[in-house]
Amino acid sequence: MSTLPFPVAEEPDHASLEAGRKLFAGPMDFVKGVVAMDGLPPADRLEVCFAGRSNVGKSSLINALTGRKALARASNTPGRTQEINYFDAGGRLYLVDLPGYGFANAPVKVVEKWQRLLKSYLAGRQTLRRAFVLIDARHGPKAVDAEILGLLDKSAVPFQAVLTKTDKVKASDLEAVLTRTREALSKHPAAYPELVLTSSETGAGLPVLRAIVAQME
Repeated sequence: MSTLPFPVAEEPDHASLEAGRKLFAGPMDFVKGVVAMDGLPPADRLEVCFAGRSNVGKSSLINALTGRKALARASNTPGRTQEINYFDAGGRLYLVDLPGYGFANAPVKVVEKWQRLLKSYLAGRQTLRRAFVLIDARHGPKAVDAEILGLLDKSAVPFQAVLTKTDKVKASDLEAVLTRTREALSKHPAAYPELVLTSSETGAGLPVLRAIVAQME
């Protein structure tokens, strides 16, 4: 019997789940918003980042993971996050909320500036352990995602696909999206071989994602 490529991540053991719960239930503070590479915090701990096209639900996911309603600013307006936003997880690691890519409701020059910042960060941050690339489960991967995935390949940054808003999709439609996602990821050597399915509203998949982050070294 053949095994599906990029299977959905299974629930970790109790110890891993508890480690994830403790990490995200502990101190979680906004550090700074960065608008240029020279403004990044000292590279004195590992970090994980959350990337995705505009309005995919990055800020909502970070808020749900941490159990804090307004840690990351969420908005229905695509492109509101125009900085690299750093959050300190108990002095152990940084969570990084990246600017959305793709369509954004902002002037062209502003969009170009933060897209350059996004690419510079992904290509040049040595303490970055993994990028979580968020994909809207209602739509699946789009052409705009391919450029970022290719950049992660070139930068040798491991990335893991996280599907958001899975509560808004029928099971049959989700299977079709998973198939398209697996096909897209198969072209990228930096892709981590497991998918995470999440919902910021229902909490589905959040304990799994917390445990994954907590196991980073």
